[in-house]
Amino acid sequence: MDFYIVLGIEREATPNDIRRAYRRLARRLHPDINPGDGTAAAKFRQVSEAYETLIDPDRRRVYDVQGAGLPSASEGVAFEFDGFDFSVRVSGSSAPTFGDLFGDILQQRARQRTREPERGPDLHYALKLSFDDALRGGPREITITRREHCRACAGMGRLATPEAPCRHCDGAGIVRSARGHMVFSRPCTGCAGSGRRAETICPACGGQQAIARTETVTANLPAGLAEGGHVRVAGKGHAGQNGGEPGDLILSINVEPHPMFRREGDDLHLVVPIAIHEAALGARVDVPSPDGMARLRVPPGTQSGQRFRLRERGAPSARDGRRGDLIVEVKLVLPPVLDERSKELLREFGRLNDSAGIRQTLDSIRS
Repeated sequence: MDFYIVLGIEREATPNDIRRAYRRLARRLHPDINPGDGTAAAKFRQVSEAYETLIDPDRRRVYDVQGAGLPSASEGVAFEFDGFDFSVRVSGSSAPTFGDLFGDILQQRARQRTREPERGPDLHYALKLSFDDALRGGPREITITRREHCRACAGMGRLATPEAPCRHCDGAGIVRSARGHMVFSRPCTGCAGSGRRAETICPACGGQQAIARTETVTANLPAGLAEGGHVRVAGKGHAGQNGGEPGDLILSINVEPHPMFRREGDDLHLVVPIAIHEAALGARVDVPSPDGMARLRVPPGTQSGQRFRLRERGAPSARDGRRGDLIVEVKLVLPPVLDERSKELLREFGRLNDSAGIRQTLDSIRS
């Protein structure tokens, strides 16, 4: 990670340039402005670390020498001994030692960063569907804002430019440093020891490698989605670092409740009212189903609360497409008795079917 690229500034930037770049990025990436956005929080931590390092003159000087994060001339750090310089005063507890030299070597190796492509983070989106849309599935257009690779630099954060002498080593390709009276040289980290610079920060993305864009994505939803389900749209997440492939778009499904159906797994439950004569004599009743009206056979003597199963009339499985069942619970509904003729018929029914027999039937059901 190159702190200059993170802030989108040149290596010759002044402290005021660093402060302005930090304020601009902090206003856009602060967690309070982007609640729940893990990508913005990670970027904000990088920006804060870069700012704290570069705004401090001593830390910036050490970082420029040891931790620029650019490719070195070799996998290791090639320190070479260039002799002694006795014009340097060495005394007191602050005098450099061999341990300091080896510490420099180890720190330099630890700070080296490869520019290998990294896969981008996934983008999460809550999608609300009606009950019928969740059962049907099909294409669905969704508008999202995601970080895409900058087209100007192909997601690398830098542009190739005509080569110019490196300002860190004045074109020498080597940086010299002293430890006590000993003088050492090593490849310049600003140009990887070449003495020339052939890259500049991309002005389109400020070295961030990606730009936020809003686009409409078409997601193909499988039939039978349930509450809490997930759908993955490949390659529609945030862009990866160093030109890496993007992450995926993860849709979290929220399904609105239905006024009649209640879903349990792939089975649908439904309550259907029936009249006394239908329950007593039996009937064929039309009941709603996801495919339209279905015919339910109610046998004679059906009791209120009894359940019937219509095979493969439920919801399709989002995994393999198999259909669940439609479970119908019948509920006995008494009709209003308004005329004398109806009352007389009910009295006659009561005389023919004594209440003791009815109570015995109820007792057997309860037991």
